[in-house]
Amino acid sequence: MKRLRVLVLSDEVDRALYDHFDRSMLQDIDLIISCGDLPARYLSFLATMFNGPLLYVCGNHDEKYVTNPPEGCICIEDEIFEYQGIRFLGLGGSRRYKKGPFQYTEQEMEKRIRKLWYPLWRKKRFDVLVTHSPAKGHGDGKGAHEGFPCFNRLIEKYRPSWFFYGHMHLSYDGQMSRVSMLENTKTVNAFGKYVLDLEIPEDADERQGVSGKEAEV
Repeated sequence: MKRLRVLVLSDEVDRALYDHFDRSMLQDIDLIISCGDLPARYLSFLATMFNGPLLYVCGNHDEKYVTNPPEGCICIEDEIFEYQGIRFLGLGGSRRYKKGPFQYTEQEMEKRIRKLWYPLWRKKRFDVLVTHSPAKGHGDGKGAHEGFPCFNRLIEKYRPSWFFYGHMHLSYDGQMSRVSMLENTKTVNAFGKYVLDLEIPEDADERQGVSGKEAEV
């Protein structure tokens, strides 16, 4: 089994990773994933200090990414990105609540998913869904924070092992769960920062999924 330690981020800059940065905090991390609504300079800084890839999707407050995207980072919007045998599918953005980029109606998000038919057919499945918004009825809220039902259907059809999302600050509700389950998929609210370990079978072509353990930092 291969082991991949992942740092997920979203919505709030963690001062320990920025203002009080200590390079040793990233020494055991293999991959960083941003689930959106973080300053480009923050992600660019981490990418500079980190020896591995930093993947990201866009949040509804990331308008500046249009002209000034994070440097040294990899945008995985609307594609399946594979790293060390794990396939990550990226679908950023939130419910549309005003004019601007990275906001979608349910129909618009469904259209994005339909356009992925070829990579989904070629890859056969994906292991980790990375979004900004949660799925409908799973750790979501109301209005702009309502989740997308099409994410539920995507998870039901392809049964990814993990679902990383942001948008819902854990400070909104003290009862909100960091880690939970949706069908057979383990979900992680990436608010702030969170570390988890993925165990990857050596033979990626024959694996049936990805198992893992999570760990706070």
